[in-house]
Amino acid sequence: MARLARLYVPDQPQHVILRGLDQQPAFVDDQDYELFIDCLRTASRDHHLSIHAYALMPQAVHLLVTPRDEASLPKAMQAVGRRYVAHFNRRYVRRGTLWEGRYRATVIEGERYFLLATRVVETAPVRAQLAASPHDYKWSSYRHHIGVTLDALITDHPLFWSLGNTPFERQHAYKELSEQPLDERETNRLLQATLKGWVLGSDAYREWASRAANRRVSPLPRGRPRKVRETPQAQ
Repeated sequence: MARLARLYVPDQPQHVILRGLDQQPAFVDDQDYELFIDCLRTASRDHHLSIHAYALMPQAVHLLVTPRDEASLPKAMQAVGRRYVAHFNRRYVRRGTLWEGRYRATVIEGERYFLLATRVVETAPVRAQLAASPHDYKWSSYRHHIGVTLDALITDHPLFWSLGNTPFERQHAYKELSEQPLDERETNRLLQATLKGWVLGSDAYREWASRAANRRVSPLPRGRPRKVRETPQAQ
């Protein structure tokens, strides 16, 4: 069966996961993390990819982005991979890729899932038991969103701006939101949609996204199509 084309819907955010090969670390020390961020900053600028949230972990990268066009995300990820893997292989005297195949990504319905996705991205280090709270983890965008640092990599999305009229109001509102427990069911839905490449949203949104993307955006029903029993015509 032919592989479906990468999902792209104009002006819609995407959740992206890039996983390390065989659970091996793709980052060893601060220098590695800093270079990856620089690679990401350059590639996002060159290929018009807005980055709204990120978390870099030894064995995975999570991103929340909006591509300007269909080529923005794949070209940016290709550029990051080419430059960073070359650095990593030279530094640690190794060969081959660092990543488990292609990056995984899906389009999400922003009104429903953007803030959830931001929180899922920024709490990934906590779920991986790398930190007790997102505030304690250095290599994510969480501190930017609560006003502790100003991260030049981040382009704040209009849905983040809707949290308040001033930076302080937005940061305070996001911090309060982040202190609430994540809905485990919705978190799992987002992660599974990303890993499988299916749009996450309402039925109406998926129908609209399918027309905009000109491709199927959800799995086909399992099993064979049901046979329709013909009703005998009246004699």
